[in-house]
Amino acid sequence: MTVKQLSVFIENRPGRLSAVTRILGDAQVNIRAMSLADTKDFGILRLIVDDCEKAAATLKENGFSVTATQVLAVKINDRPGGLADAMKALYDDNISVEYMYSAFINTEDNTAYLILRVENVSSAQVALSDAGFFLTSQEELSGI
Repeated sequence: MTVKQLSVFIENRPGRLSAVTRILGDAQVNIRAMSLADTKDFGILRLIVDDCEKAAATLKENGFSVTATQVLAVKINDRPGGLADAMKALYDDNISVEYMYSAFINTEDNTAYLILRVENVSSAQVALSDAGFFLTSQEELSGI
């Protein structure tokens, strides 16, 4: 199971992040997770949203450059060592993590979701599933 992540290229200047979030809010697109990495001149805003197609189309209509990537949304135990367990499952199968960020935490069942971009998605799915980790689908993500 994979989740579609949108990467939005934005100029590193005041108001650009505000514009993206307002555009998506006005389009009734819910942002489920996000990460922003910047350089001196531009930033890459990575988004997990409840409606990828609508979000991408709306942002493109408003002049933003948007690309889609398949990533993993992994449920881990929210406790010391929970992340280390997931990383060990990947390491044991020689799978590199290109980047990751936290998506959301559920205090009711002490879990957290991580968004992972890995070099080999299918191998990572097997390694994590075999180690007992739950991978969230795009459809399930909308209801979390």
